[in-house]
Amino acid sequence: MTADTSTGTVVVAGRCWDGRAEAPSGHTEVLVHRGRIAEVGARVSGGTRQVVDLGDRMLLPGFIDCHIHTTVDPSALLTAFVADPATVIALRALPVLRDLLDRGFTTVRDLATFATEPITIHLRDAIAEGLIAGPRMLVAPHLISARAAHGDISTLLAPEHGHEIGVLADGPAAVTRAVREEIRAGADWIKFGATGGFGTPTDDPGQATYTSQEMDALVATAADLGVPCTPHAYGDEGVARAVRAGVRSIEHGNLASAETLALMQGRGVFLVPTQFMVSDALEHLDDDEYWLGKDPAERAKFRRYTDQLRDSARNVAASEVRVAFGTDAGMFPHEQNWREFPAMVHTGISPLRALRAATSTAADLLRRPDLGRIAPGATADLIAVPGDPFDDIDATGAVDFVMHDGAVHRPIDAP
Repeated sequence: MTADTSTGTVVVAGRCWDGRAEAPSGHTEVLVHRGRIAEVGARVSGGTRQVVDLGDRMLLPGFIDCHIHTTVDPSALLTAFVADPATVIALRALPVLRDLLDRGFTTVRDLATFATEPITIHLRDAIAEGLIAGPRMLVAPHLISARAAHGDISTLLAPEHGHEIGVLADGPAAVTRAVREEIRAGADWIKFGATGGFGTPTDDPGQATYTSQEMDALVATAADLGVPCTPHAYGDEGVARAVRAGVRSIEHGNLASAETLALMQGRGVFLVPTQFMVSDALEHLDDDEYWLGKDPAERAKFRRYTDQLRDSARNVAASEVRVAFGTDAGMFPHEQNWREFPAMVHTGISPLRALRAATSTAADLLRRPDLGRIAPGATADLIAVPGDPFDDIDATGAVDFVMHDGAVHRPIDAP
């Protein structure tokens, strides 16, 4: 029996890109019924329905940010680590979540809060229940880290504080327990630290911080419970170890060699390269004001690795690794996360590949075939822009219409 779609909504746009095609099409109508796309074409079937006319705008699938920290305030990182209660952190995240949805990010993968409580789990569930406005969330509650490595937040504190902050685990038995505790809390993903980082003072992005045995135990434990893993990983050795352990994606990977990228490609591992954060730092290396309030060691690391970072970005653009869009927003202001699009294009990634990275490829990474596409049966996450991101990638920062789960969240006349 054919479903009755007479009460659905028809979204009409002068141009449309479906998340997969090589180029956008012309006039398109999309019939939405009960949160799903029922029909797509130059004309949809008859019936009296609500019509949303977007004029000459380009219709796109909702964007997906696969690496974000919605509860992290980039202006007060250390304060959040040691002082703010979970309730305050959650409340501060509410306008961040609404703004992300306003700007066309209809799904996000949040890869760790720094609070002890799994705050992002609660935010995810509140959005799903319609209690608060925000993008659909998939969540890794915390970053599992070796001691003295990137996720050991206690290294940012003065020694007299005398306590540890972070989900810290050393050795196969300890990482196994940490994974199970994260999944017990409701994790959709497991995130762990495979290497050091740029923003933490006691480690280095080129260092591998978990052994192969520890990574193997961590990933295998999560796999047994049906949960995918992804590591924070910059350095080549740490990336390669994580790939061999069986992770589904690599976060950052900005120091990975061409050989390791080929290993990723061969094993079907996705790369979430967070290139804006890197390119922004490199562009401002000689700008003292930009580095005010930051640890001098971070600037020194970017100087030391400048050539390698640029070489690796060129290698990514030249590779056939499946690149998914992710930003690490929270380490910088959330409202700038769209700038990942021009950052990717600047390093040689085509606009088409960048747009797929934030739609159909991101959905493939998340194992959500109902997202990132404008096609019958897909979830009705639709956005629109006045410009053409294939000609000017900066158009991605000008979203002015958002439909989320079939409901108009931001109409075109909204400010």
